[in-house]
Amino acid sequence: MAANSDEPFENPDFDEEDGEEQFVPTNAGRKRLFSKELRCMMYGFGDDKNPYTESVDLLEDLVIEFITEMTHRAMEIGRTGRVQVEDIIFLVRKDPRKYARVKDLLTMNEELKKARKAFDEIKYVGSEAKIK
Repeated sequence: MAANSDEPFENPDFDEEDGEEQFVPTNAGRKRLFSKELRCMMYGFGDDKNPYTESVDLLEDLVIEFITEMTHRAMEIGRTGRVQVEDIIFLVRKDPRKYARVKDLLTMNEELKKARKAFDEIKYVGSEAKIK
């Protein structure tokens, strides 16, 4: 039986699962924001020094998706339309690793602020002494 050129090609070996489509969004036109950092992180976690661009792009897509989702969720709780630190803490509270990391980063941020303030005060006092 000859194939009719008007009929679409059908492969009997290919089974489509009913109702499930595999949709992968492509962001080809989007500028890559974290490529350099992700390459360094991938290398630090045991990947090649120059990982495949496709791997970095895929990881970046996942990171952007995670950040976007978390931001949208944070905007829905607390003060609607605003993201606050407390909202992020609330969202990660049930994941011990994420919660611990957020707490570590916030503590480190406070320590850095105090160190900068102390450094600026010493610098200010030192420059004041030179003027006199």
